[in-house]
Amino acid sequence: MNSAQRKIIIAPLNWGLGHATRCVPVINAIISEKFIPIIASDGNALAFLQKEFPGLKTIELPSYHIKYGKNLKLNLLFQAPKIWKAVQKERVIIDNFINDNKDVVGVISDNRLGIRSTKVPSVYITHQLNVLSGVTTFLTSKIHQKFIKKFDECWIPDTKEQLFSGKLSSTNTVKNIKYIGVLSRFQKENLPKLNHILIILSGPEPNRSFLELKLKNEFSNYKEQVILVQGKIEDVQKISEKNNIKTYNFMLSDELQNAINSSEIIICRSGYSSIMDLAVLNKKVFFIPTKNQSEQEYLAAYLKQKNMAPFCSEEYFTVEKILELSGYSGLKSKETMLNPTLFSLFERKRKL
Repeated sequence: MNSAQRKIIIAPLNWGLGHATRCVPVINAIISEKFIPIIASDGNALAFLQKEFPGLKTIELPSYHIKYGKNLKLNLLFQAPKIWKAVQKERVIIDNFINDNKDVVGVISDNRLGIRSTKVPSVYITHQLNVLSGVTTFLTSKIHQKFIKKFDECWIPDTKEQLFSGKLSSTNTVKNIKYIGVLSRFQKENLPKLNHILIILSGPEPNRSFLELKLKNEFSNYKEQVILVQGKIEDVQKISEKNNIKTYNFMLSDELQNAINSSEIIICRSGYSSIMDLAVLNKKVFFIPTKNQSEQEYLAAYLKQKNMAPFCSEEYFTVEKILELSGYSGLKSKETMLNPTLFSLFERKRKL
């Protein structure tokens, strides 16, 4: 096979934008290693990557339709049959695509359980070997690890010391893991600080909108410049301004990188991809974890314990809370370039 024709399917979960954004450096690495990426996802994740990489082929997958509510754990339990049905459908779609396209040499899934193949090497990206779910954590973690073991390799976006993921990526039972370093689509630049506060929103509704309304009310009389990015991927970028708050429906990577580099303080959810991005950019950040999402609540508490960043729940946030930032070091990490040896896995001969 001509090396220029070798293709790798990369498929991030559509749950917020974090899985899609951290796939940006992976897609760039695929291209650098002379493979052709094929993007597979749905909803906002797919729309975002189509805007970032307009020249790449895409596959639309069935949506998991994950929705939040007052009790996230209970909601996910009720949604499990629907999610499992989507997993089975995406597995069929990928199998058929690989059968019809002999130049596909690998699959990389970011938390999509159905995106693997018996014909080509399959990689699973996750920072959650352990899935926190309260009293059922042992069970949910074992189920997730059972899926992970079906893949050829599991790539964990963190250092071997679990600098940012903590106990989420710690295990003695899963052997096919590789710590690949901190993944970010951004690069640090020393720009003039034009904005005092940058608010970055993301995640499923209605929680995203609830936080937007809360923060707009809190900062409505703030004297410094505030930029708010809604995280709503739409056909056209929209910008509005009211009082001191300038609102963007979305920003693509280059624009958001500039906005973060030129802002003094970031306010956002404690999603793992956001943590990696802000660490690479060495930022001071105040976290507001999504209520009842155990992963975000754990990560916020973990980073506070390490004296990196403060946090509080949405209901208790006030403008005065950002004064706490003076007592924290901020997030810091070196940018990680993916090791080219990771892609030697895809040199294996494809099974018939």
